[in-house]
Amino acid sequence: MSEFNISSKKVSELVEKYEVKTNERKLKNFFKTFAFYALVLMSVYHFYASGFGTIRDILHRGIHISFVVSLVFIFYNWKKIDKNTKDFKIPYLDIIFFILTIITALYLPLLPPEILASRVGNPTSMEIFMGSILIVLTLEAARRSIGFTLPLICFFFILFAIFGPYFPGALKHGGASWIGFVNHIYITNQGIYGIAVGVMAQYVFLFILFGVLATRIGLGQLFIDIAMVIAGKYSGGPAKVAIFSSAFLGTISGSSIANTVTTGSLTIPAMKKVGYPPHFSGAVEATASTGGQITPPILGAAAFIMVEYLEVPLKDILAAALIPALLHYFGIFIMVHLEAKKLGLRGLNENEVPKFLSIIKENWLSLAPLILLVYLILIGRTPDYAAVNAIIACVVIGFIKKKNRLTIKDLLECLSVGAKNTLAVGAAAASIGIIVGVVTLTGVGFRLGYVVIQTAGDIGGFFLNFIPFNLFSIEDLTLFFSLLLIAISCIFMGTGVPTTATYIILVAVAAPALTQLNIEPIVSHFFVFYYGVLADITPPVALAAYAAAGIAGSNPFKTGNTAFRLGIAKALVPFVFVYSPSLLLVAQGFDLYVFFETLISAMIGIGLIGVSFAGYWLKTVPLFHRWYLGIVSLLFIAPGIQSSMIGLFLVLPVLFYQIKK
Repeated sequence: MSEFNISSKKVSELVEKYEVKTNERKLKNFFKTFAFYALVLMSVYHFYASGFGTIRDILHRGIHISFVVSLVFIFYNWKKIDKNTKDFKIPYLDIIFFILTIITALYLPLLPPEILASRVGNPTSMEIFMGSILIVLTLEAARRSIGFTLPLICFFFILFAIFGPYFPGALKHGGASWIGFVNHIYITNQGIYGIAVGVMAQYVFLFILFGVLATRIGLGQLFIDIAMVIAGKYSGGPAKVAIFSSAFLGTISGSSIANTVTTGSLTIPAMKKVGYPPHFSGAVEATASTGGQITPPILGAAAFIMVEYLEVPLKDILAAALIPALLHYFGIFIMVHLEAKKLGLRGLNENEVPKFLSIIKENWLSLAPLILLVYLILIGRTPDYAAVNAIIACVVIGFIKKKNRLTIKDLLECLSVGAKNTLAVGAAAASIGIIVGVVTLTGVGFRLGYVVIQTAGDIGGFFLNFIPFNLFSIEDLTLFFSLLLIAISCIFMGTGVPTTATYIILVAVAAPALTQLNIEPIVSHFFVFYYGVLADITPPVALAAYAAAGIAGSNPFKTGNTAFRLGIAKALVPFVFVYSPSLLLVAQGFDLYVFFETLISAMIGIGLIGVSFAGYWLKTVPLFHRWYLGIVSLLFIAPGIQSSMIGLFLVLPVLFYQIKK
């Protein structure tokens, strides 16, 4: 049992080792102390502001930006750092950036409300100067913390806003002056101080802090132990443990990488021990861990963004996310099970699996904060209220528990770690404000939607000539190819960009196309979000897969390719709930019969995809049969008795081949 225990310190070391932060500084002496207490103060402020304070929205968002963006210049160097470097002094320029960020982020929010209102559409030279500086610093902070991809996308959108008259076709617009651009991005609530930063400041920060505290008091370890009890003894047990533990851990963590290193440090060595190849072991863990982004109640930050955009209760978002998340894990389970059967792998031995009663006795109190969190959300309390009370519960239980007892030093460390975990995603959220601002300024979302639908219609018209018996109308094909184009765009857009940032971009750019196709808003949002998450295991920038490869000692690109193959089954799921919204439980016109019909159909389709990619069913599946089953699985995308029966009929020849001697 001891070999499967992992301390919070070890988890932090693994996150630090495998998360892609090669330009992160190792602070020492004064700056280490300063940064530590700045992070603690950041956590204390957000806890107070969300739980007890009455601070104006723009001031709260300004303080949040001043903390997040300024501290990036303390923790992240402007270029990659050699690991052997011993001198980690902070350049004077970064100290200047740190001070400038605080000044520019707080300048506007500290203006009296009546003066601030008069500045909208009529900025002074000082506002233009301050806004210009903050835009540049925000983009640089994002570049340092998450890489070039997002700042480059932002830069393209800025060019698009300024040089709109020179763009071709449907993308052409009137353009904006630099003054008009800065006014919209800096002074209005449509830019840097917009929804993305607002959600980060009010909700996401608290839930990240909750996840850190919950893990510290033993909830993460409890989930892993329970997963071992459930699945450890069966064929390929460690891989199935990875699936269940990632599903459980996803309820308190919205980070694919954090999930990967937390559970992967246990499951990957265990998978290798029973016979899984290193690259497959890493891929299983990475694929399972991406499910944390779509697993209630946290969903990364996406759930709270949806609450703001859709103006629906959080409990409705969580209900809608439940079945797609379960189908994600079902798809991985099928792939893992078939691979284990193909390789003839064993499960864990009796002495390698913890005793259920023992682990519950030791850690049952750790469940209380999560239960409280879910209960408060379900009865309709606000997310920040639920998170604040769950955090208080974590602290109280941490101090009274004998095992994993919390000390004042530990509490301060958790406050520091929680705040630090928000820096990169916070800088990304501020940068995303620029993209959202350009979209609202130019109306590019609907322009791109028009282009996508027109292109899909042209493709559909081409294929219509080859489809016999008028099986599909041009409207059917336009919808299908629109979804396909948007899905591919979502995956490409998400490479190298944090999931939350990807989702916000896609909501602004891709979701309008789905709206034009008369798809329900909540369905549109989940569609783009689902494919944005898939980018975490999509090469060439599959961050979760690369973290897993580091633990497994495997080739990162090979691990990423395998992870994408394992996760491909869930690529069917968004198509399914577009065609049958009942799968989301809270969509309009929910029908119980349609729900079960859709669920069964989706599970069959996912299972066939799994067989196709694994190359194994009851026995090895020939290559032609694999391709055949992969094509037949598409019939289960559009649920319905007719298509399902045709699909099942077409599967029968392969099934007969499998069962014959």
